[in-house]
Amino acid sequence: MEEKQFSGILNGAVPGEQVKKDENSRRGNWGNQIEFVLTSVGYAVGLGNVWRFPYLCYRNGGGAFMFPYFIMLVFCGIPLFFLELSFGQFTSLGCLGVWKVSPMFKGVGYGMMVVSTYIGIYYNVVICIAFYYFFTSMTNLLPWTYCNNPWNTPDCSGVVGTHRANATFANITAVMSGVTEVVNRTKRTSPSEEYWRNYVLNISDGIGNFGEVRLPILGCLAVSWVVVFLCLIRGVKSSGKVVYFTATFPYVVLTILFIRGITLEGAISGIKYYLTPQWQKILDAKVWGDAASQIFYSLGCAWGGLITMASYNKFHNNCFRDSIIISVTNCATSVYAGFVIFSILGFMAHHLGVDVSQVADHGPGLAFVAYPEALTLLPISPLWSLLFFFMLILLGLGTQFCLLETLVTAIVDEIGTDWIIRNKTIITLGVAIVGFLLGVPLTTQAGIYWLLLMDNYAASFSLVIISCIMCICIMYIYGHRNYFKDVEMMLGFPPPIFFRICWRFISPLIITFILIFTVIQYKPITYNDYVYPNWSLVIGFCMALSSVICIPIYALFKIATSEGATFLERLKHSVKPDASWGPALQEHRKGRYATGGPESVEVRPLKEELKEKEPEKEKEPEKEKKDDISLTIQGSNGSTLNPTPSA
Repeated sequence: MEEKQFSGILNGAVPGEQVKKDENSRRGNWGNQIEFVLTSVGYAVGLGNVWRFPYLCYRNGGGAFMFPYFIMLVFCGIPLFFLELSFGQFTSLGCLGVWKVSPMFKGVGYGMMVVSTYIGIYYNVVICIAFYYFFTSMTNLLPWTYCNNPWNTPDCSGVVGTHRANATFANITAVMSGVTEVVNRTKRTSPSEEYWRNYVLNISDGIGNFGEVRLPILGCLAVSWVVVFLCLIRGVKSSGKVVYFTATFPYVVLTILFIRGITLEGAISGIKYYLTPQWQKILDAKVWGDAASQIFYSLGCAWGGLITMASYNKFHNNCFRDSIIISVTNCATSVYAGFVIFSILGFMAHHLGVDVSQVADHGPGLAFVAYPEALTLLPISPLWSLLFFFMLILLGLGTQFCLLETLVTAIVDEIGTDWIIRNKTIITLGVAIVGFLLGVPLTTQAGIYWLLLMDNYAASFSLVIISCIMCICIMYIYGHRNYFKDVEMMLGFPPPIFFRICWRFISPLIITFILIFTVIQYKPITYNDYVYPNWSLVIGFCMALSSVICIPIYALFKIATSEGATFLERLKHSVKPDASWGPALQEHRKGRYATGGPESVEVRPLKEELKEKEPEKEKEPEKEKKDDISLTIQGSNGSTLNPTPSA
């Protein structure tokens, strides 16, 4: 018996439960719990951990930023992560199917799909650019090392051995002017920046001037989508094996780059710049806003991916434990990446004789300009470049796997026929082809403008609204007591009181704060010196609203098609749980779910036949009140006879 219990724990099951292989044979499960944890880590840990967090940290008070960052992790990040994991695992359905909990809110699921579509389109373009840099690093000399290339301008000044450049290249004037610029600490154009702008992107003069498709980038985009498709060809069965490499090897590369970085001259000054606390900034609301936003966006909340990945778990998997492990790993990775980035940037700042702030950057500017330039200063620079861009590729793929699986799972669950379940690979291929075609405009000369527009608008305040409505629906429409009992039935223990308080009060307040902060801090997007025209900003807002607008449109549709003579009756029917809401497998449908439908959690219908059941219900109200007050009673199946959702 003890041996069975131990093996159950290893597989993430509640102690004492018999462990099975693929308990949901129709839909499938993860091969083991490690696959789920690694996939979720790969999903949460993405490019933003490397190119956004370190920049935010040094800009917002260095080490002092860690305090609000971890406060937001504890009170918002982990609770929301646990909420989404438990939500998907309980029903074994994707981001559309889970809204059987309250069908009127199914538009939230469609909103998640729209957001995942936008992100999946431009995210793979970033991965394909990393592929391009990876391939071009397979050379003896990195092409962005010197200023003697056809794409360079007279303003270019390299950071590698000026005297050697003089002896080797004829472009003496350009080099000497570059040296003067560096000495005077005025604006300089680096070879890596000119390589990025003038060769890789061949950037046009504005977002409306598409120019030509950059064929090398288009080819790499095709490679990227093929890799994603092949890794998902058998759904979670194949991606679950791939993540053993894609989710772990980036840490190997980070460690190699970290060890190399801290051995360089000037690295300590870079790390000090990254970590030195500026405690006065803790009183700045912007610092807290940035901390909350970074936690929210980096964990992937409201994308639909967490719900989707958890839906392939076994019913009794301990997703509470998983949520803590994955969330903490994500944030620790961000902090660790900061050491890797700033040790190298400190070295480059020391080499140039400038302040670290003059070489620090974020986003594509860090990944494809600042960091690659710093790597040219290292011996065997192509090797370090290969490692760095390979790491970016793996970080991006981990997130992209889940984005594509979210869309495919939602489609398959929604249609739900045997044919589509058997031919899920065809759906995956179709989604991948559509994603590739929609990404083609981003490989044009104006592609970077559109990529940044999508990044800034498609997944900004809309995610915050989606997450807030999800919390309100589960806690106040479905009812917090009902959901707490569902979690207890699934895990064998109720959610800790801290999480119950966060779900009901603290997390929604923090989400609201993020939304208000986002609106107050809004500034029209720019790219370097380029200011986006108004018509492009309108397109950006339309992309942001396209996901949110799904919520009221579907709600109105559901109310209009629900039963009832009056609007109020239709509203009540549209928010009550569907008859099939609950655990997917009959063996798990216990308590109020045993009869095939969660009748007891529905809004009480005014039907005469229910009056016959009143005598039976009157016998148990006192017991149910005790269950509501203390949810720690062992063996509870989570049943309740009070159907009215609690506020």
